[in-house]
Amino acid sequence: MPTVSDFPACGKMIAMENRAVVFAPANTNYEIRLDAEGSLDGARMGVMTEGLIRLEAKKVWTVPSGGNFISPIFGPPRTVQGRIRYLDENQMVIQAGVPIVVRLPTDPDAYDLVRGPLTVGTLVNIAARPGGTFELLVKATA
Repeated sequence: MPTVSDFPACGKMIAMENRAVVFAPANTNYEIRLDAEGSLDGARMGVMTEGLIRLEAKKVWTVPSGGNFISPIFGPPRTVQGRIRYLDENQMVIQAGVPIVVRLPTDPDAYDLVRGPLTVGTLVNIAARPGGTFELLVKATA
């Protein structure tokens, strides 16, 4: 059975300040600013690595069409849209140019599911709470 760890984000850390990192996912123009979760020992700038990008949803919509994106392109993510690749009762993984682990809201009023229920393959849009994190999974290699 899959877990969220089966959907890592691949890319490069391009900046690090205190406990914040700027992660540039592979094959995108994004520069996502996130708080570091866990140890960054052995992390190197500008080297391909894998990690988990985690956000908490404030609001979740099912949408009829549109692309996969993260907004804004530079900085902390506020809006994410993409297809669900993994789903359980507490979280989902959205493919939005890069896989993003999203913790689901507990408030039933935070959901607007006019295009049907949340299922794998459904296109969703989320408004993210501040405080997204990056968890380094694989130590960078040269």
